This record gives sequence, C-alpha cells and structure tokens, in this order.
Amino acid sequence: MDVAVWVVTGVLATVFAFAGANKIVMARDKLLAAPGGGWVGDFDQGFVKTLGGLEVLGAVGLVLPGLVGVATSLVPAAAVGLGLVMVGAAIVEVRRGEPAHALLNLLYLALAVFVVWGRLGPAPLG
Repeated sequence: MDVAVWVVTGVLATVFAFAGANKIVMARDKLLAAPGGGWVGDFDQGFVKTLGGLEVLGAVGLVLPGLVGVATSLVPAAAVGLGLVMVGAAIVEVRRGEPAHALLNLLYLALAVFVVWGRLGPAPLG
C-alpha cells in the first residue's frame, strides 16, 4: 500500500509543480491560449501567480516531509490543501461550461483524497 501512495503522491507532486511553475513564469496571454486556460481571463494576474505559488508549495509539501522524515503530518495537510484547490477549480470549470476540465480536476481531487486516506490510515509516515 505504501508504494501505491508514494506513486500517487509523486504523480500529484509532478502535476502541481509543473502547473504551478507555469502559472508563475508564463505570460498571461500564453496561459490564456493554453488548452483549458480560458479561466485565466476571469482572474487577475496576482491571483494566478499566487495560485501557482501555492501549487508549487503544495507539491513540495507532498513529497519533502516524507522523504526527510520530518513533519510528516504536512503530507496529508498538503494533499488536503491541493484537494481544496481542485474543488475550486472544478467549480470554475463547471461555471465556464467546460465539464471535461472539471472532470480532470475531480480526478486530481480523488488522487489527493487517496493520499490523505493513505497517509492517515493504512500507510502513515512515521
């Protein structure tokens, strides 16, 4: 079970690190033009950059505490935080009439819930 939780954690960390870094470094017009990036036009640049920073921090929080064995309770906390981001993202996508993107966000939410369940239940870290 621990291996499965680590694999899902790694996938989530990679996805959120990549997505967050893109939000931080890419120009607004490039984000808008990206597939599924229309939501960027609904928010100001400061929010998008902050969201990117939170996603990168969440990705670090998913992996680093478990790797170093310090403050391991941050792993499920990071997964909960990223899950909440995905709930918000799914709501935005549904309101925009983009259900396929909302489903992808709900998939990431389900993976985050799996990490929380795994780390608080059958495969706790330390």
